[in-house]
Amino acid sequence: MRTTLTVAALFAAGTAQAQGYPTKPIRMIVASAPGGAPDILGRAIAQKMSDSLGQQVVVDNRAGASGLIGAEMAAKSAPDGYTLFLGTTTLYAILPNLKKNLPYDIRRDFISVTQIAGASNVLVINATVPAKSVAELLQLAKSKPGALNYASAGRGTPAHLAGEMINVLANVSMTHVPYKGAGPALVDVIAGQVQLIITSPIAAGPHISSGKVRALATTGAARNPALPDLPTVAATLPGYEITQWWGLSLPAKTPRALSERLQTEAVKAVNLPDVRERIIRTGAEPVGGTAQAFDALISTEQKRLGNVIRKAGITLED
Repeated sequence: MRTTLTVAALFAAGTAQAQGYPTKPIRMIVASAPGGAPDILGRAIAQKMSDSLGQQVVVDNRAGASGLIGAEMAAKSAPDGYTLFLGTTTLYAILPNLKKNLPYDIRRDFISVTQIAGASNVLVINATVPAKSVAELLQLAKSKPGALNYASAGRGTPAHLAGEMINVLANVSMTHVPYKGAGPALVDVIAGQVQLIITSPIAAGPHISSGKVRALATTGAARNPALPDLPTVAATLPGYEITQWWGLSLPAKTPRALSERLQTEAVKAVNLPDVRERIIRTGAEPVGGTAQAFDALISTEQKRLGNVIRKAGITLED
């Protein structure tokens, strides 16, 4: 009886709290610098949620340490509905497989709100590489083990895993060359210092159009709407799929009534025509699903990407 009364009391308290909510601005911690995809997505959502909630949703960029600074800050924030966290594939699914002593636990410290968007990337090669398809690229990699180099924005990034997934599934040995950011990595692919990179269509698009790099395929389960003429890597290499995705979470123990209100408002924002158009312009696809669907995505991707990490022997130096 006491347990029943306690649950009822907590529910009543949460409902009462939600009735006057929000009474002050809400902070949205974005674990990246201004101008990147997470920041663009966060600001698009925050603006519309501000209009709908009647209080400002203020983007707070907390870049550094692959997003760990922002994730830790969000995890330690009060669970009162006034702190949202916008995280990435790296923070939700990759780093939990690579670092034992993370300053947060995605299951213990957060509850899901919604996935905002997802995007497949594009595999591009230097224009002088003698391959016109993924099949030809794999043949080249098999004929010259270790000779093909692929660039990434650093160890443990989605681009790193994307290259290693090819190595694992195709049983080839391309060599990883990490850079301090996707920009310098792409520059060296264009210059021919490395042969290929898997990167965003937005970043690679102008160089594909100019002929400086050759696009072979995209990395999702289905064709990327931004590059509809390109096949998927999976069409040649079954089982291959790696995408980037972004979503909102709240500190654990945030009252359910508040998390449900924020989920409703975030999904409403994602589905507004001008927001959808803005997301699509970044090369991503809007999602705006349920909290349960976002939970399932995190669990599935943690396991799937963890398998790639273990098979490839990827480690990070602390």
